[in-house]
Amino acid sequence: MKSFPPYRIQVVREIPITTRQEREEVLAGAAYNMFDVPANKVTIDLLTDSGTGAVSAAQEAAAAGADRSYAGSDSYFRFREVVAELTGQPHILPVHQGRAAERVLFGSALGPGRISLSNTHFDTTRANVELTGAEARDLPCPEAADLDSTDPFKGNIDLDALERTLTGPDGGRVGQVLVTITNNGGGGQPVSMANLRAVRRLCDRHGVPFFLDAARFAENAWLVTQREPGYGGHAPREVAQEAFRLADGCVTSLKKDGIAPMGAFIALRDAGLAQRCEANLIATEGFRTYGGLAGHDLERVAQGLREVLDPHYLRARTAETAHLADLINEAGVDIVRPAGIHALYLNAGRLLPHIPPRGFPGHALACELYLAGGIRCAELGSLYLGRFDDAHELVAPAPFELVRLAIPRRTYTESHLEYVADVLSSIAKNPERVPEYRVVDAPPVLRHFNLRMRQVPRDR
Repeated sequence: MKSFPPYRIQVVREIPITTRQEREEVLAGAAYNMFDVPANKVTIDLLTDSGTGAVSAAQEAAAAGADRSYAGSDSYFRFREVVAELTGQPHILPVHQGRAAERVLFGSALGPGRISLSNTHFDTTRANVELTGAEARDLPCPEAADLDSTDPFKGNIDLDALERTLTGPDGGRVGQVLVTITNNGGGGQPVSMANLRAVRRLCDRHGVPFFLDAARFAENAWLVTQREPGYGGHAPREVAQEAFRLADGCVTSLKKDGIAPMGAFIALRDAGLAQRCEANLIATEGFRTYGGLAGHDLERVAQGLREVLDPHYLRARTAETAHLADLINEAGVDIVRPAGIHALYLNAGRLLPHIPPRGFPGHALACELYLAGGIRCAELGSLYLGRFDDAHELVAPAPFELVRLAIPRRTYTESHLEYVADVLSSIAKNPERVPEYRVVDAPPVLRHFNLRMRQVPRDR
């Protein structure tokens, strides 16, 4: 029997419909930077799944009854109860969003000369590690290098590489091991419970703290129940609880699997580390019982954490992404396999072989999706991961040229996603018409948010 979303739509918002000429003018005016395109000129927005999901009636009802007291509000205690039951961690700090949680935790756990090891640090994660003076090293599992492989847990950290680093000359410099579930920078692939248990053992052996970046903890838990032997009969909540309890703590953006516009938390086992984080939080984010969040945000995320682990919701969300993946494959476009849940990652390098890495095929495809159909999405290739010289020329390309189509939660219907596939199919019929791009200007940190590009005409 076909899966369907376990909710019905009661409030809608108009979608902007634009012409090709309008989009050409808008994109040129934005210097070909998707982050500078006004949202009222975007028809289908797949730039991110962060803070873009639809909230439920129950979330809005909870928000309406929020307590806005500065310290010790009822809303905080309701939030804390939900997070404590989920994570099993005794020290819980609300924060306004995930990158703020990263800054607070890493500023307390890392420092100059230290090393952070991860399956993959995402953009703000890497930046917040490096802003402490520490080094961010990625140790993705070998299976992640094969985009076409159907290995079920390509988000795993490489355990052999992790052990070599911990036992090697740099072992004493490792300040944390951070595992991202699901692995957003690695194609949205899940991490197995076996991998998390092995990380726990290695960290115990070497006395290194083990944290989770758990923004998509519910989706990771669901994929574990579907793919990992021994977990088929487990509820997603049980798997998520086990994952949180294996770690020493976590940073968790609630703009993803909290299904809320704003919010995050830090949960920790160590009282000393929690005390240092709390001092940082109070100085920069807000008092420990609100952390920069309004009472209504605390209520929304508490309710969202209850809703997101509903198996009916997770099954329907998985089916939604799988349907789009099937349509994209039928259009002759390859994706990172197997399909995850929160996003699909298009193999732009394979679709646009006429564009070399210095022409940024991922960015080129993202621009073409906007120009052809008003679809906004994000490049995850050499523009994001490559190394540049001072003249903004690419000197070390990324291993893959990808485009991420992030699917907001409870936001688009099947018809919207079919439209996305139709636009992509039209591009795939004549991919050689897609032009290259060059960087005009970019900052040294998180360049993809603020860069300026130019289009290279195809007749050159």
